[in-house]
Amino acid sequence: MNDVTGPRTRDFQPRYRAEFALGEHSVRHLRRILRLYLEGSGLPDVADAAELALTELLTNVVRHVPGRRCGICFLLLPGAVRVEVSDDCAGLPARGSGELLDEGGRGLLLVESVTDRWGVTPRPVGDGKTVWFECLAKP
Repeated sequence: MNDVTGPRTRDFQPRYRAEFALGEHSVRHLRRILRLYLEGSGLPDVADAAELALTELLTNVVRHVPGRRCGICFLLLPGAVRVEVSDDCAGLPARGSGELLDEGGRGLLLVESVTDRWGVTPRPVGDGKTVWFECLAKP
């Protein structure tokens, strides 16, 4: 069984970066890592929104990226966190219609509604992209 523990204060870094091939339980583990990272950095109030947005971005990787490989970066900014999910798939994400009975297509609408900023940065050579979002701490 995998167990995630929070960073010790003296070991805490303002950036967490890793690469994964997402499996059956990866999203749950990465949500937990993000929550611990935010709590350890003094940003627990953005954890719920950040976890939800991360779930949507990782679900897009599982559904649309061959091999389910991605890079993840959590970056602390002054009073905020930026989360980036990168992959090698050139296809850019697009908002679906978000119709009530659709099985999918509402993920990016959800990301937009729970984060303060989000976007997509294509790689210059066309071999992938980074989808990112930022959650700002409330004063």
